[in-house]
Amino acid sequence: MNDDVSKRRLGRGLAALIGEMDQSTPVGESPKAVSPDRMVPIEHISRNPRNPRRYFDESELQDLSSSIRQHGIVQPVVVRTVDGNFEIIAGERRWRAAQLAGLVEIPVIVRDVDDRTALEIAIVENVQRADLNPLEEALGYELLVAEHGYTQNDLGDIIGKSRSHVANSLRLLKLPNPVRDMLAAGDLSAGHARALVSTSDPAGLARTIVSKGMSVRDAERLAQNDIKAQTQPASMPKMDQKDSDTLALERTLSDALGLDVTINHRGSGGQVRISYKTLDQLEEICRLLERRS
Repeated sequence: MNDDVSKRRLGRGLAALIGEMDQSTPVGESPKAVSPDRMVPIEHISRNPRNPRRYFDESELQDLSSSIRQHGIVQPVVVRTVDGNFEIIAGERRWRAAQLAGLVEIPVIVRDVDDRTALEIAIVENVQRADLNPLEEALGYELLVAEHGYTQNDLGDIIGKSRSHVANSLRLLKLPNPVRDMLAAGDLSAGHARALVSTSDPAGLARTIVSKGMSVRDAERLAQNDIKAQTQPASMPKMDQKDSDTLALERTLSDALGLDVTINHRGSGGQVRISYKTLDQLEEICRLLERRS
């Protein structure tokens, strides 16, 4: 989905805010200045505690701080008023770097938005700029679902992503904390992590994947073998491992549906199993099948 379509889906008010913040600069060109509403003392500005972004690379902050010392802040921080002070809607990285640079005040754009819109903007801006790691993205989606009643379809429309992308992101939150930490640190990709969701020992398998430098395809084979061992009675002989084409097809269907899909061959036929946990997920499967009938 292109940026114009996703912004239209955001609604005119939110799209306008995103447009103000989306002042990207082509390589080789000087940054374009955006007019601020006012200058605000930096101590009167605080971060949004619900901003999904938690990790800020220290070396990148130092580089940005050096640039700010030399050129100032070209793109103002977008804020809203909260209890007489200002809370960041977008631009926390610039605010942090400005503090490192020793600035006493920074330029801001002030917008009057509620908690829900502030969270939407923070997530959309960071997702569009690929600033969130997969875990931060999933936690941001979870906040919109838990606190503001969004469905996965709603989130897909707002963020400009497919429903299956949202569903697959939320599946990562089923993982235990050690695996989440590896995901946040970049030791595991989202593809590695998704393969571990239904396994018996996600943390142990994650350590194996990292230590051996396994590809996503290798991680899927490892996870599939673990899942088969869970479901296969000890008295039964071990089934042959699935071939790479079958595993790839399982992954493709799982990603498309945002649900666990298992394929088992039986001679010239076989069985496709789609696992769901809620009636909403079942209804979504039915809608997808009806559209193709």
